[in-house]
Amino acid sequence: MAAIDKVKIIVVGDSGVGKSSLTHLICHQQPISNPSWTIGCSVEVKLHEYKEGTPNQRRYFIELWDIGGSQSHKNTRRVFYNPTNGIILVHDLTNRKSQQNLQKWLEEILNKDSSNTKPKSFDDFDPEKFVGSTQIPILVVGTKFDMVTELRSNIYKRSSTIAEECGADEIFLDCLQIRSLAAGSSSSVKLSRFFDKVIETRYYAREGINLEQRRLPVYTTQYSTKSYHND
Repeated sequence: MAAIDKVKIIVVGDSGVGKSSLTHLICHQQPISNPSWTIGCSVEVKLHEYKEGTPNQRRYFIELWDIGGSQSHKNTRRVFYNPTNGIILVHDLTNRKSQQNLQKWLEEILNKDSSNTKPKSFDDFDPEKFVGSTQIPILVVGTKFDMVTELRSNIYKRSSTIAEECGADEIFLDCLQIRSLAAGSSSSVKLSRFFDKVIETRYYAREGINLEQRRLPVYTTQYSTKSYHND
């Protein structure tokens, strides 16, 4: 098997917003039949064609680390945050509080290395840390789009604060429908663009390093989905 490089993307958000359903849909192109609460972390893997359809097309492994959202595990889940090449922030479109809490999730990630020093608050957050080709790319996902009762045109206008401040794309999905990420759809295009950005940042965006000039450690054996403490 040809050598294939990988990137790690963490998927975070409140419990019950649909992170497991989202990662399953992305990796298996079908809805999950029996989603359960994630305790600790569950990892799904998919193959992604970087710059598909261009002379620079190349295959990568995308690791999606679905981090359990229980508040009781806040002090222990930081072990899953290093290293992080990309972040997917997930909220429930029917639960505005889950959208507001994305600030706390990003704050937790920013403080993953804090020990005795005073943790940063979101007031100290600098959006510029997440803007630019050398910073950690972010994608914001609103789930349960099918359950939204207000006019969908208003939903599209209601971007989250995090998305606006970080210059991140935001997509709205019904994770129980395959067509939510159908090839060529707006959401599918944004997701693919996000994966490409994560790969570029991880491998050759810094200092203009060309992809063919930088070969980092790779997986050469068959890759399978793995889980950690998953119900």
